[in-house]
Amino acid sequence: MEKTKIAVLVSGGGTNLQALIDAQNSGIIKSGEIVAVISNKPDVYALTRAENAGIKGYVANKKQLGAGFENELVRILTEVKAEIIILAGFMCILSENFTKRYPNRIINVHPALIPSFCGEGFYGLHVHEAALKKGVKVTGATVHFVNEICDGGEIIAQKAVEVLEGDTPETLQRRVMEQAEWIILPLAAEKVSAQIMKQKGE
Repeated sequence: MEKTKIAVLVSGGGTNLQALIDAQNSGIIKSGEIVAVISNKPDVYALTRAENAGIKGYVANKKQLGAGFENELVRILTEVKAEIIILAGFMCILSENFTKRYPNRIINVHPALIPSFCGEGFYGLHVHEAALKKGVKVTGATVHFVNEICDGGEIIAQKAVEVLEGDTPETLQRRVMEQAEWIILPLAAEKVSAQIMKQKGE
């Protein structure tokens, strides 16, 4: 049976994308296949990672497209027949119109244990700064479905990471990526891909 087609949306360096590519190559992701990498800005390293892996890269330049940005995303996703959309360090909030088109088909990785340190304004280093400020002893990452509420969709996977004495937002960010994000994002991608394959076969 044909594998589930995955499109990965990126905004920067693409470390989570690399984790997905590596997982596909090593057979962790076996029910899905990455068919496209779409960036909301040109010249990001994630597009180079896609090219190196032989995956087609696209740019939907949000700055240039303005209100037409999501239409362009939909056009590309339709063209590549994407069945799952993975947000891997994608720094744009998607509208309710967009998320409603793809119910339970968009997944995101968030660098904290939802419902802690999530919602509007909690992205990138801000999440780890907030965790350290609060003095939590454990943080982690969450993979969840995306709906119209920021970080509000159903949780697919979570993994805890210890906060260490002397951590900075940067050291904590790195550990959360290595010990949680890069592990649970590929596993969640496989889980959802397998479910979609099963539905297609029924």
